[in-house]
Amino acid sequence: MVQKTQQNGYALVTGASYGIGEEFARQLAARGWPLILVARSQDRLERLRASLIAEYLDIDIRCVTLDLASPGAPAELFQKTQAANLEVGLLINNAGFGAFGEFISIDRQRQRQMVDLNVAALVELSHLYLAPMKQRAAGGILNVASIVGFIPLPYCAVYAATKAFVRSFSEALHEEARQYGVQVMVVHPGSTKTNFFEVAGTSPFNDPSRMQTAGQVVRESLRAFDHGRSSIVTGASNRLLMMAVALVPLSWIAAIVGRQIRRKSKRVENLSRYRGGTVAS
Repeated sequence: MVQKTQQNGYALVTGASYGIGEEFARQLAARGWPLILVARSQDRLERLRASLIAEYLDIDIRCVTLDLASPGAPAELFQKTQAANLEVGLLINNAGFGAFGEFISIDRQRQRQMVDLNVAALVELSHLYLAPMKQRAAGGILNVASIVGFIPLPYCAVYAATKAFVRSFSEALHEEARQYGVQVMVVHPGSTKTNFFEVAGTSPFNDPSRMQTAGQVVRESLRAFDHGRSSIVTGASNRLLMMAVALVPLSWIAAIVGRQIRRKSKRVENLSRYRGGTVAS
């Protein structure tokens, strides 16, 4: 649990420079965690660090500027923390990005990078940091997925599939890790008021009136983690939606969503403008 592992090292937050990752950093700092903040933007990390130190004077906060989608980056991060004798007691795998559009219209290298960051980096970091947690019989891993991981999502096919992987992987790892005192939990936010849509592109899923704030998502997530949960869908309306989704064949959902997107976008070709960029998911 978060509170119980608080004295067992640092909380490492990936994708910490924006949105949900930044909010995890702020709320964990308020709980007294020393932090390792990881993202591509050094300037944003340093601004966040300065802001947190000004508010919480006695907290040790380290910044690591790194693109976790790059080959070897997760191992490099682990080596850096090991070399500095920074024991990680809580790993927040939050870094990720999405792209909206017809599958064939989105650059395949971009889609490969999405898989590398959303899936491969998350798995490698979990593997690297879980081993010492197992030895200590203490620690936790919190993986950020999405409600789209529960359904096939036309025009967001690869992103949704990566989040389905994170959901399945995390639920399985929870059962393995709890046997030796390590908690693993997966978080499924719905649409959240972050810069995700600014970077991934305006999409048919972007409805500000139905979005949670990053603060709400993180508060719900940490409460669930405190109680030893294996997963949480944040937001009451999202939970109701997922209950309804469970009653409908996935092929129907894909067909309904596809039709709605095509209708809203007028022409399928218009979806090609929804291109993705790296952003905390």
